[in-house]
Amino acid sequence: MFAGHFGLAAGVRSKVPEIPLWALMLGTQLLDVVFVPLYLTGIEPIDTQLGSGYGKGIIHADYSHSLLGAMIIAVLAGLFARKLWGGKAGFVLSAVVFSHWLLDLVVHRADLPLLPGNWGDFSLLGLGAWRSEGLSIGLELLILVVGFAMYVRTSLRKAGGTRLRVAVSSCVVLGIMLGFALITDITSLF
Repeated sequence: MFAGHFGLAAGVRSKVPEIPLWALMLGTQLLDVVFVPLYLTGIEPIDTQLGSGYGKGIIHADYSHSLLGAMIIAVLAGLFARKLWGGKAGFVLSAVVFSHWLLDLVVHRADLPLLPGNWGDFSLLGLGAWRSEGLSIGLELLILVVGFAMYVRTSLRKAGGTRLRVAVSSCVVLGIMLGFALITDITSLF
């Protein structure tokens, strides 16, 4: 679920134009941004016993992708956005950041802990849509297409006169970016 997160950002941008698209796109991936240094230092490993393709790895993101960890990262991002763009933007960006955990809950196998470090040794969460590559890619494609369609519709509706050219070109650039994200996801199947 890489492209799907970006599709959500595009859809939210169509409804909350005061938040820059880059901030929404970064927000949807913020848990993964936090994950990268933890992965590189070995704190949050990926178990590839099932393979290394799309959704096959068991991700032990016990800090960045724990429910409480995701909530803390979302609140911090929301506070930052509030200072830059106001209270509504802070709330929305916080929700966008947390949406990453919710979407991951749908696709991940049971590898998402409730508390950082899986403190308390509670059952891990994940509905496992990745077990069916067709289902998970279909869900991701749906989110991507709906979000992009919302973005394009809003951009073109608000554009008038000479601004139409700018709106069309921004839609084309976003479409290329989202397409590249989807291709990246699909090529990880092989």
